[in-house]
Amino acid sequence: MEAGYLGVGAMGQPMAHKLLDAGHVLTIYDINEAAMGPLLERQARRATSPRDLADRCEIVFVSLPTLAAFREVAFGADGLAKGAVMKLLVNTCTVGVPFVREIEQGMSARGVMVVDCPISGGPPGARAGTLSVMVSGDPAAIERVRPLISLWGRALTIAGDKPGAAQVLKLTNNILSAVSLAATAEAFVMGAKGGLDPEVMLAAINAGSGRNSATQDKFPRSVLTRSFDYGAEMHILMKDIDLAIAQGEELGVPMWVCEAARLVFKHAMHKGAAKEDLTAIVKYIERGAGFEIPKTR
Repeated sequence: MEAGYLGVGAMGQPMAHKLLDAGHVLTIYDINEAAMGPLLERQARRATSPRDLADRCEIVFVSLPTLAAFREVAFGADGLAKGAVMKLLVNTCTVGVPFVREIEQGMSARGVMVVDCPISGGPPGARAGTLSVMVSGDPAAIERVRPLISLWGRALTIAGDKPGAAQVLKLTNNILSAVSLAATAEAFVMGAKGGLDPEVMLAAINAGSGRNSATQDKFPRSVLTRSFDYGAEMHILMKDIDLAIAQGEELGVPMWVCEAARLVFKHAMHKGAAKEDLTAIVKYIERGAGFEIPKTR
């Protein structure tokens, strides 16, 4: 199949590589020339703008970190909506239901269908091809892109037949991930300061009821190594937390625990952590405790 890919950064690049690995023809665009380099070396084709991409490809994937960036590439002066060939836009970003509706309405006026396809698993999952892929939209459109999006992970979940349902599912996932990361950071600082070996804690927790994505992946990979290089910047997680809480509030759901987790990350953001790795939240808990978890890996 032929497809276009807009945004080949921390998530988009490894996801685009998976499409090339399977023999698909890919045209790419990113404002960061360096990000495109590895894909161009593998014979991906270069588009000169979002509009050029949409002039050349019927199917276009978008992976971008912010809503503002997405809105600009979609409807800006040289945006995707101005393209003559694109018929199917696949959104892989976590943007929330209202924004998906905005994109869907704007694109439908130009004869373009939107498939909502957020993913979970972070850059490590994107590189390994183990992402959780959540998708919603017209069933025929989903079937058209299934051979492509199935390459990204072992689990593909159809959330519904309307774009936006996958966003609710993704936000449900992400707020749980954020809460578990904040709680794990506090718990590990408490345990280590109390005299426990972090590796002993990790083994016991992962064998018990406290295990979560932070203890099973983020801590052994990026915290106990003191590398803090999981691959996603904190401001992106903060965006997802805000979207999840807004979704809960719109539905009239109390989000007290989620609000508490947001305060933890917001405090770190105010201290300058916006561009730091999300696992660096541990360092801000450590500063408050006057103690640093020792490096064990």
